[in-house]
Amino acid sequence: MPTLTGVHHVALTVTDVDRSVPWYERVLGFESIGKDESPSGMRKAFLRGPGFGITLTLVQHPVSDHMLFDERRPGLDHLTFSVPDRTCLLEWTERLTEHGVTFSPITEEHSAPGTAVISLRDPDGIQLVLWARET
Repeated sequence: MPTLTGVHHVALTVTDVDRSVPWYERVLGFESIGKDESPSGMRKAFLRGPGFGITLTLVQHPVSDHMLFDERRPGLDHLTFSVPDRTCLLEWTERLTEHGVTFSPITEEHSAPGTAVISLRDPDGIQLVLWARET
C-alpha cells in the first residue's frame, strides 16, 4: 500500500475571509502566511498554526448562500486540535473567555477514556475542538 506521511493542510469554507483571518490569528494564534484571489472571485487565506506544521486554508467562494456551518450535512463534522494536557485546556478556557468566545466546559471524551475536550465555534459556526490526553 502507498504511504501517507501526514496532513498537509485543511481547507474550510468561510463566508468572509476578512472576518475569519483575524479571529483565527487573535483567538487561536495562527499566523497569516499568504493570500490568493482568483479572477473568478474566490478568495483564500493561508494560515500556519503555532507549534505544528499544518496549514489552515480559509476559502471564500464568490457565490454562496451564506448559511452557517452545520455538521449534520455531509462534509466536515469538526476540526480537532491537540493540546499537551488538561492544564493547557484550563489555559485555553482563560484565553477563550478573554476573547469573548463561547465554549463548552472541559469534558471527558467518552469515546476515548483518559482524554478531555473543549468545544467552540469559529465566526461561521464551524465546530473546533481542543483535545488533551489526561494521562
